Amino acid sequence: MTAVAIESLDHEGRGIAHVEGKAVFVEGALPRETVRFEVLRARPNFDQARAVAILRSSFLRVPPRCPRFGVCGGCSLQHLDANAQTAVKQRVMEDAFRHIARLSPGIIYPAIGGPAWGYRFRARLAVRVVPSRGGVLIGFHEKRSSYVADIEACPVLPPHVSQLLPKLHELVAALSIADRVPQIEIAVGENATVLVFRHLLPFSDADLKRLVAFGQTEGVDIWRQPQQPDSARPLEGAPNAAGEGGLFYTLPEFGLRLAFRPTDFTQVNISANRALIRRALQLLDPRPNERVADLFCGLGNFTLPIAQRGASVVGIEGSDALVARANANARANGLESRATFHAANLFETTEDSLAALGKLDKLLLDPPREGAIAVVKAISSRQSPPRIVYVSCNPATLARDAAVLVREKGYTLRGAGVANLFPHTSHVETVALFERV
Repeated sequence: MTAVAIESLDHEGRGIAHVEGKAVFVEGALPRETVRFEVLRARPNFDQARAVAILRSSFLRVPPRCPRFGVCGGCSLQHLDANAQTAVKQRVMEDAFRHIARLSPGIIYPAIGGPAWGYRFRARLAVRVVPSRGGVLIGFHEKRSSYVADIEACPVLPPHVSQLLPKLHELVAALSIADRVPQIEIAVGENATVLVFRHLLPFSDADLKRLVAFGQTEGVDIWRQPQQPDSARPLEGAPNAAGEGGLFYTLPEFGLRLAFRPTDFTQVNISANRALIRRALQLLDPRPNERVADLFCGLGNFTLPIAQRGASVVGIEGSDALVARANANARANGLESRATFHAANLFETTEDSLAALGKLDKLLLDPPREGAIAVVKAISSRQSPPRIVYVSCNPATLARDAAVLVREKGYTLRGAGVANLFPHTSHVETVALFERV
């Protein structure tokens, strides 16, 4: 095993070293450390490796809180000080702009943070029955593997959810179809906690009684999902604290309450999400009598705060179900006159479809990891809003799209900053401001 000096971290949180000119990406290693490593996978231009001994430790190294860290694929940075994690993510953002777009933001905004532990209000836990490994396994997938990292506690889940894990092992083990329950989805709202059991065969009557009893004893709502996410329904007879309106989270700064189903996409870190919305609206600065579009709007996470500031806003989303939820949220918050929602495939945006939205004063983009390349390419003289705020969960596609906005569409990258929505992971959320000169 070779000893090397670690130079920096890559976008996945791996230490970068060079051996005879060849890059080596070392899991578990930090900058300015000297480590011994073993190669996991050799490729012509680089090697993937794992640290097996830390010969000289970084002052930023901290003891991981989770005993499964290094095996479980849920976290990759628990060994790095939480403040340093944010600095690493900012460097990842800056490197993406520099290397992919050949750009540098005019201003680097202060990083947005939130709780480092107990923040994950949404999670999808895999379930497997493996007799050779002790029976029922529940957890996230292991690193570089389809195997399940069995966990009895998880420090990034809310404490009341983490405490349920040993009891969930016992519950699933007692089900007649334990080997046909591949997943348990966790969704925590401000009014209730829901566990959605994905099942490939019908539950027996005894199974249903066990599930109902579990919900009553532990104070959680039990849902079942026999097919696609839209098939998820509350289990009859089980507690239903969420009631007919479903789960909700609030945005106190804007006086809003947003309802959602347990299988809907929502941000997992509610505290950091509130700070992210505050930053996005500070940059967008929506005003009364302005027309704004929020593309990839989901259930109205940014759209409704924009409307609350007095602007007229249209939200576009690819999911019919989320559009229905967004319109319902607009009505429930008394904003239906200023916020409307429509379904469209934004990955097929054209100049004509963008121009059809009418004159826009401002634009907010919040795309998935694939980015918004079709939208930015569709910007033209017919539809060219003076200000664009781009919320990204992938620095690489943000940088790619930024290059188009700046070099082809006449915008300037005024500023950008990171939001650490997923502490202890390599996930980087970014907010960027573009303006036309």
